[in-house]
Amino acid sequence: MEKTMISHIITPKEKPLLFEERWPIMQPTVSKLVRQDCVSRAEWQDLFGEVHRVCLWDERSPDKMYKALQEEIMTFIREAQIRVLQHQDEQALLNAYISEWTRFWTQCSYLPMPFVQLEACLLGKTTSNPQRKQPVQESMVKKLMLDSWNKSIFSSIKQKLQDAAMHLVYKERCNEQFDSNLVIGVRESYVNLCSNACDQLQIYRDHFEKAYIDFTRSFYLQQAGSYLAENGMQEYMKYADAKLKEEEQRASKYLEPGPESQIKLQNCCVDVLVTAFKETLLSECPSLISTNETERLRLLFSLVDRVPGGTEPLLTYLEDHIFQSGLSDMMENASTINQDSEKYVEQLLSLFRRFSKLVKDAFNGDPRFLTARDKAFKKVVNDTSVFSLDLPSRQGAATRVPESRCPELLANYCDMLLRKTQLSKRLTPDEVDARLKDVLLVLKYVQNRDVFMRYHKTHLTRRLILETSADSDKEEMMVEWLREVGMPADFVHKLARMFQDIKVSSDLNREFKEEFKRSREVATDVINIKILNWGAWGRSGDRVPVSLPLELEEIVPEVEDFYKRHHSGRKLQWHHHMSNGTIHFSNETGEYDLDVTTFQMAVLFAWNERPKDKISFESLRLATEIPDVELRRTIWSLVAFPKLKRQVLSYYPECQSPKDFANSTVFWVNQEFALIRGGKAQKFGKVNLIGKLQLVTEKTKDEENVAIMELRALRTQEAIIKILKMRKSISNSQLQAELIEILKSQFIPTRKLIKEQLEWLIENKYIRRDESNINLFHYVA
Repeated sequence: MEKTMISHIITPKEKPLLFEERWPIMQPTVSKLVRQDCVSRAEWQDLFGEVHRVCLWDERSPDKMYKALQEEIMTFIREAQIRVLQHQDEQALLNAYISEWTRFWTQCSYLPMPFVQLEACLLGKTTSNPQRKQPVQESMVKKLMLDSWNKSIFSSIKQKLQDAAMHLVYKERCNEQFDSNLVIGVRESYVNLCSNACDQLQIYRDHFEKAYIDFTRSFYLQQAGSYLAENGMQEYMKYADAKLKEEEQRASKYLEPGPESQIKLQNCCVDVLVTAFKETLLSECPSLISTNETERLRLLFSLVDRVPGGTEPLLTYLEDHIFQSGLSDMMENASTINQDSEKYVEQLLSLFRRFSKLVKDAFNGDPRFLTARDKAFKKVVNDTSVFSLDLPSRQGAATRVPESRCPELLANYCDMLLRKTQLSKRLTPDEVDARLKDVLLVLKYVQNRDVFMRYHKTHLTRRLILETSADSDKEEMMVEWLREVGMPADFVHKLARMFQDIKVSSDLNREFKEEFKRSREVATDVINIKILNWGAWGRSGDRVPVSLPLELEEIVPEVEDFYKRHHSGRKLQWHHHMSNGTIHFSNETGEYDLDVTTFQMAVLFAWNERPKDKISFESLRLATEIPDVELRRTIWSLVAFPKLKRQVLSYYPECQSPKDFANSTVFWVNQEFALIRGGKAQKFGKVNLIGKLQLVTEKTKDEENVAIMELRALRTQEAIIKILKMRKSISNSQLQAELIEILKSQFIPTRKLIKEQLEWLIENKYIRRDESNINLFHYVA
């Protein structure tokens, strides 16, 4: 059996690896790495091991290795510099530099990797240095490479590189082709060579960016003025717009990504291409707006919108054009639209659509221009030079306050859509809805909405009493739409109450008919009473006297007795001027049913017992007991009804208006009266002589207008007290601002009105002035 001998040879302690002994072995591999020569895997791995051993075994080696590495890098850079500088042509110089720089920058990522241990040792030695308390984040070897490149080659030729790059950009602006990567490479070297860890873009901003912007400014300073002089303003706008877009795209390639550089270049181009010629550009605006040249306006807007405050003149021009053009169109058609509310509203809507299209097409629907459109259109709607409604001031009817008739005409148009008219009959339900919404659109621009409320309520009252609504659902829908557009809640609530009253009145009417039929044992389909709540329907307190026909006079006490049995503590007030009926009329021509007002009925019944007599105006006044003004108007509707070719009554002598009737003027039933159809007299038919039911007597029209002003005064007082209750103390200017904000949904209070109400409230000790400041008000609890 063999025995194996195991021997252990002990060698002396290994000698420390000195830098001088190992660097000659490491240097060839380092040189290959710097020059981007091929390095085998074994060489790559051996270099890691050599650096590690040398740095750990010899404390003096890291500093020596760092200096040797620096020398190796500088040797390569000096060789690269020679290769770059041998080119005199700008493009060749750039090509050579970019080629060398690209190779070097690539190696900046690889060369530091084997020297991680060297950096660790150097940092370990320097961390005790009080001047290097913060650890360096970037690789020391990479920083060494970049700093060496910067000091040796870049610093000496960066001006040449910069000038060459700017010259290439100049060629591109002149439509010459070149390799854009050359300019990009120069920019990247400016960015990557910065050793300022806190601001990596410092060198780029101070040199490349500044030079790029300066060259751009210089280029367009030479080009812009001459182009304008040669081609005119219209072509220059296209040129400036194209160049601004070009420079934006060019900047995205040649400048560092990020908003800062882009904004600087954009401001530079705008200054040179737009701001310098702003006044000339803006001088084109009025003519372009007036001729509706939307394409050119859009181009002009895109240019001046880049200039701070550049659009302000455009807004002014647009607002002036809309107001002047709108007012001119309204004046041109004044004679037609003043009497036809449908054409008036259509004219306004046509203007609004035209101006809206202008803003959309020329200014891209910019909110600032939409606001200018709204301001100008509001002036047109509320202008009093074409359509004026004179409201008396509180001092008396002698002093008139002119306001726009727009709300009155809007209310009339609503009435035409909601009432059974030729207009509402030819429109589909959807078309009626669309037109009602158009009315609400215009209503948004009306200042004196309280006037619209008055007229709308008057028309609604007439429709509900005469039962002429085209669609009851649309009536109630309109009330909801008024609520949605911000009409006062109390007004909308009263309108809703009117519909409720009609439904309640319908039930009462049915019960009354049943009782009346049992007591009289006669047909009751000819009787239709409406008992309405004064709180919702209340109008002028003026009750016009009239001597009712016997047939109606007998029913009045029966209705009152019936109502008292059902409701105690309530009082009925008869408003005969708001009532109407149908009478059977016969003459030598034929028999007809006439829809008439109570006043017309009272007049016609004067001939009931003596159909062929002639009756004087004075006798009619005594018989009917109708006031003079109302009687004249009622008789005129029977002798000169505009829709009839043959009138119900004849008279003598002839006159031009009801004011010309004398006490001796005589009237008689026209025995030739007939309904004419197709040029032939009909023996039977039905004629509506009511027209618009007279809800307000002639005497009280001024009272209605006074009531509007009085309600405004009360609303103003109410708003002042509300504000002062909340604020306790407030200045005059702030009070006026808050008052307008509160009341603008109804009307815009004038300074005079505000002053009057303040004085009244002070006089009645609701508020008081401050003793030391007359413009300060205090609430008196």
